[in-house]
Amino acid sequence: MKIAIVSSNGQNLDLHLGKGHSLYIYDYENDDLTFVEHREIDIDLESQHQGGKVIEACKDCDVIIAAQYGFKSKVKADQANIKLVMDEGSVDEVLKRYIDHYNFMKN
Repeated sequence: MKIAIVSSNGQNLDLHLGKGHSLYIYDYENDDLTFVEHREIDIDLESQHQGGKVIEACKDCDVIIAAQYGFKSKVKADQANIKLVMDEGSVDEVLKRYIDHYNFMKN
C-alpha cells in the first residue's frame, strides 16, 4: 500500500490537500514501512481548490493523508479510488496511527 503524506517539511503533517505542494510517499507492505520519495507539486499557493492536482500526482497511491481537505477533493479522490484521511501531528505519529488502524480493521 502506498501512502502519500501532505507535508511542507517531511516532519509534520501540516498542509491542506489543496495547498499540498510537497508530498512524502511511503510504502507499507508485510508490516514494513519504507520511505519511497519526495514529490514537489506545482501549486499556486494564492489559489484555492487545487486538491485535484495533488490527487493527480498521487494516482499511484492508495491513501493520501492531509491536515484538511474539501468536499470536491473527496469526490475526486473517490473517483480515483484513493482514500483520503484527515489527521495532524508528526509524520511518524500519523503514519503509526494510520497503520495501526489499518491493521486493526484488516483483522
